[in-house]
Amino acid sequence: MRTLAIGDIHGGLKGLIHLLEIAKVTKEDVLIFVGDYVDGWSESAQVIQYLIELSKTNDCIFIKGNHDVWCEDWLRTGEGEPVWLAHGGQETVESYDSFSEEEKKQHLYFFGDMSLYHIDDDNRLFIHAGFTSMHGVEKEYNFRNFYFDRTLWEMALTMDSNIKKDSELYPSRLKQYSEIYIGHTPTINFYKDKPMNAVNVWNIDTGAAFTGKLSAIDINTKEVFQSDALKDLYPNEIGRNKG
Repeated sequence: MRTLAIGDIHGGLKGLIHLLEIAKVTKEDVLIFVGDYVDGWSESAQVIQYLIELSKTNDCIFIKGNHDVWCEDWLRTGEGEPVWLAHGGQETVESYDSFSEEEKKQHLYFFGDMSLYHIDDDNRLFIHAGFTSMHGVEKEYNFRNFYFDRTLWEMALTMDSNIKKDSELYPSRLKQYSEIYIGHTPTINFYKDKPMNAVNVWNIDTGAAFTGKLSAIDINTKEVFQSDALKDLYPNEIGRNKG
């Protein structure tokens, strides 16, 4: 049995299916998704439906990302935040055209059941973006940080690798967990097309929303699996590359 952590999907169902094929996922594998299932490519609603079905055969943990919060709000109210609509939300709305009201309700329940973070038996934290409390996620003052914060990753990137965990200089935030797995900030922003590791933080968002691939990592062996680039799987679309 493996435990695979899977990065931000952003409406790329073809990438998700390809990734699971590449990783040769079986029903025995535990799958931990770090959020942002929607917004970008044309199959956001289809991704959610696929994940609902996948959760019936596999032990799946779904972390909520900021794009999922926006989509959940739209499913509940019928109104979309302008910032959301401009950053992939419009494509998500259009992907629901063929879905019934009952199916939309099922998706709303699915979003509502998502976790803001997960801590496993080995004290590994899985979260979409980050947190700011030096005492860990349970002491976080603003839960929005769980799906918007970038300072955790920025701090990890700038740390001197020679500073050991028992040092007084080692940040208390990072001492709370043996490892931390995040998405939210694409590694392609740093010219890396594979998951990045800084101190004890693993960033597995490899830019599937843009020009990158969808990635998974075996959290025990650190073996990485990747789909083809989403821009190649959706050659007639632009995803979130609207610039």
